[in-house]
Amino acid sequence: MFKALDKWLLPYLLRARPVRLSQPLHVVLCVCDHWEPFHGADRAEALARLGQWEEQFPAVTAGFRDADGLAPAHTFFFPVEQWDDEVIRRLHAFCQRHHTEVEIHLHHQDDTPQNLRATLERGRDRLAEAGLLSCDGDGRTRYGFVHGDWALDDSHPGGGFCGVRNELDILRETGCYGDFTLPSAPNPCQTRVVNSVYYAVDTPGPKSHDRGRRAAAGTFPSEREFLLVQGPLGLNWRRRKWGLLPRLENAEIAGANPPSEGRMQTWIDLAPRLRGAPHVAFLKLHTHGGNPRDMKTLLGDPMRRFHALLAEKFNDGTRYILHYATARELTNIVHGIEHGGNSPSLLRDTTYHSRIANP
Repeated sequence: MFKALDKWLLPYLLRARPVRLSQPLHVVLCVCDHWEPFHGADRAEALARLGQWEEQFPAVTAGFRDADGLAPAHTFFFPVEQWDDEVIRRLHAFCQRHHTEVEIHLHHQDDTPQNLRATLERGRDRLAEAGLLSCDGDGRTRYGFVHGDWALDDSHPGGGFCGVRNELDILRETGCYGDFTLPSAPNPCQTRVVNSVYYAVDTPGPKSHDRGRRAAAGTFPSEREFLLVQGPLGLNWRRRKWGLLPRLENAEIAGANPPSEGRMQTWIDLAPRLRGAPHVAFLKLHTHGGNPRDMKTLLGDPMRRFHALLAEKFNDGTRYILHYATARELTNIVHGIEHGGNSPSLLRDTTYHSRIANP
């Protein structure tokens, strides 16, 4: 159906509204970039796009800090099937200079479980050797994941763009600490679960993550449960088509849809919160930062204005407390709250997933 409304509209309408707080709302803001510099580009163009990030990102983020004194964060989900040694080397250097990290992105089609496992293990190990992933308290390499073409766990109704129906288990078993693919609407891979940080258990059929258990303070995942972090999805009544119909809001930062105050307020209204911890909103945005159309927003005045807006209106310490976070840091905060923590400031860099030391 149009914009996959048959998947998400009813759960969206039936969602519980955020409770009124007597304390400031902690906003954990995470930008997850489906970063594909080789999309529609030869190697020279891909390296030029990387060069734009190296040159322009510092100017966009300069001078801005969150409540913890940290600069704006960005997580590059790099497609490991498009490996390039120079790109990886320069990404590592970039991440050493900025509040940015690299995780795994993967496009595959008509795949097998055996090949998928091998592909993920090879991508994981190569990124770890380059110093670009994290490890847990036992020293095991961990990674975050975004599925190419949205088709996590063979979820596309046409059967394309994946092919593996035990993908969640393979991700979990190869060290994936969580999936950051969703929301996908208007793509038909969209799940019925919306606006949630939740756990799913793999099933023999496709789209095992169409159902799940919301994460909660004081409740820990079982061995088979796999974490998924969704971004806001719903109807934006602040931005209407023809002045009447609400527009789809799927938390994408795009060239044609830059961030704004109205969108930010809608994101906060929709952002997942853990049961038992309503004072923390997990605001995961997504973008395609290897695409020149979106780079104009991400590396230009629209994004700088957005950071200025955040500093002025969403980090006042009275209504809002802002925390810029990478995907790894957001996950640490989730697990910290599950284990009884309260303040995101103290949980973002715990021992759950720590950066690998420089190679």
